[in-house]
Amino acid sequence: MVFTFQPPFWAGLSGYCAELTGAFVCAALGITPTVRHADYLGSWLEIIREDNRAILRAASAASKAADYLLAFRPDAAVAANDDDPDPDPDCGMALERRIAA
Repeated sequence: MVFTFQPPFWAGLSGYCAELTGAFVCAALGITPTVRHADYLGSWLEIIREDNRAILRAASAASKAADYLLAFRPDAAVAANDDDPDPDPDCGMALERRIAA
């Protein structure tokens, strides 16, 4: 067991981060997320209200995880070798675009 000085709910927030990662990956791949994504994320509202920075930390970790997972797509290797800094603007990985969706 790992002991930290963070609030006790942070260990459970990893589930929120994982669900947010799933939502980001679905959005990037054009997969319509199920209602369960929204319901599960909504269940964390009380915890997020207690720590207003928790959502930012979870979203940052989820963004990094989604970028890592999406880097394994076959077309990601082609895009990485392209000179265009944003080869597919509809599939951009900026956090602002994901949250706005």
